[in-house]
Amino acid sequence: MSGEPAPPHASGTPAAAGKPVASPWTGPIVCAFVTDDPKVPPNRHDLGRVFNEVPELYDRVRPGYPEELFADLGAITGMDERSSVLEVGCGTGQATRSLAALGCSVTAVEPGAAMAALTRQRIATFRNVEVETSTFEEWDDRGRRFDALVAASSWHWVDPSIGWRRAYDVLHPGGWMALLGNVVVRRPGEPEVYAETADLHERFCPGNPGWGHPPLEDDVRTTNEGWGLVDGPGGLFGPTIVRWYPTVQWFNGDGFADLLRSTSLYRRLEQDVREPLLDAIAERIRTRMDDRASRRYLSVLRVGRRAE
Repeated sequence: MSGEPAPPHASGTPAAAGKPVASPWTGPIVCAFVTDDPKVPPNRHDLGRVFNEVPELYDRVRPGYPEELFADLGAITGMDERSSVLEVGCGTGQATRSLAALGCSVTAVEPGAAMAALTRQRIATFRNVEVETSTFEEWDDRGRRFDALVAASSWHWVDPSIGWRRAYDVLHPGGWMALLGNVVVRRPGEPEVYAETADLHERFCPGNPGWGHPPLEDDVRTTNEGWGLVDGPGGLFGPTIVRWYPTVQWFNGDGFADLLRSTSLYRRLEQDVREPLLDAIAERIRTRMDDRASRRYLSVLRVGRRAE
């Protein structure tokens, strides 16, 4: 999340930010996340295993979200210290910390026990956050209702046939749904790691449908309607407000390999395939890219109000 120190081999700096939108909050709020591996359909039952294996690595190398995103979220929805927020899939608490800093009362739900434990450590100084270990589909709301539902890079792990209806039901009337995410992108003419390592990917794991160049930033910016790559909610939530925030992380070869090691696309590989591939990628970055590689993102905020 925003406000986190850069990992040892990386530094993330927002390049630009969206403009705050003055829109008074008159009801509940919901926020959720999108996938960073859009080509790979998630196996929702494997979520705890995929990320729960490496919570500290995930927390160290994964990109957060710019402070401007949370400023816009507050400006659009009116979220403040009076708001109660349900966060779905809090991971290691990157977004949780920024939400808590707004003064909101946050209930964070996370299916991975190790991830949830790390979140509890990270937010120990906040008195306005509780972390509950469960999938959203099986979570016991105990009749609680919220002013917001927040999910950052996690909503794609929720079964859409259950998740959208549950989100609607746990919100007060007039609430908001917001999806936060980071989309990997590229710009024409810039050095890009996959372009330099495509042969290595095919050598170690030929024909993997996940391999490919990141989309162009300008192409991603055209997706300014709806809820992105996840299945939509039908008529449960109204039109979306979309904001983009360009960011970039810099890594040396080992740092970039650690970043890939934290993603679902690479974690799904067998270890005897994944580790030689990542070692080869790190060596290629050292020898062909002067041991300096960027990972460019568009952070995205998608916000819509609960329909009546």
